[in-house]
Amino acid sequence: MSKTRKIYFIRLFARCGILALTVYLYLFRKDVFFPAEGMHFFETFSVLHILWGIWIWDMILQLLPIRAHISIGSQKLFPSLFRPIKEKINYQNLKKYVKDTTAAAYKVMVLWGALSVLIGFLYVKGFLDTAGVVLISVLFYVCDLICVLIWCPFRLIMKNKCCTTCRIFNWDHLMMFSPLIMVNSFFSWSLFGLSVIIFIIWEVCVFTYPERFWENSNMALRCSECTDKLCTQYCRKLRK
Repeated sequence: MSKTRKIYFIRLFARCGILALTVYLYLFRKDVFFPAEGMHFFETFSVLHILWGIWIWDMILQLLPIRAHISIGSQKLFPSLFRPIKEKINYQNLKKYVKDTTAAAYKVMVLWGALSVLIGFLYVKGFLDTAGVVLISVLFYVCDLICVLIWCPFRLIMKNKCCTTCRIFNWDHLMMFSPLIMVNSFFSWSLFGLSVIIFIIWEVCVFTYPERFWENSNMALRCSECTDKLCTQYCRKLRK
């Protein structure tokens, strides 16, 4: 197991701990979710502020070209991670790759949008409260690393072999915080707003520098050059 994979497993266990704590607070101390409502974020301190700080820091790291135990899949938009192939890049195939993966990516967006609308509907109708919506975001926070380390259902649509080559790798926070849209508060909009900025930067780079996102133009994304080794057994079979 690579050092990066070990670190990601540690992060997964930490996120599971955060989920367990959030469930406990949801059941027995709902008052700690008070800062997630309206502008109450600035009125009192709670555990929710710590969670908010962790999430904001995670997103800031995605905006910086830092390789400190962050997957290449997340950082491949930066020029420092681009290692052009020695041969001439086939731009016709590159264009087709971008077109196909973008079509698949936006199928995922439609499905996730439908799920977010459902969660929003349940919130508006009173079946979910603010604490419940925050709990769902924490659940997605855990599922994010399950997709990276164990099994990702989005591969069924994206057809990508691993997270390193994934077209939607940095959509994670946008998807994670989409349930918070209906919660009209500083807590929700600060998180969702920054995730939208990350999404826009990612999409702009995909269409402006597509060669950075394709393994047939960027050597750093190839299995033979992989240093992260985050791939699951499914991916290792493809490498044989």
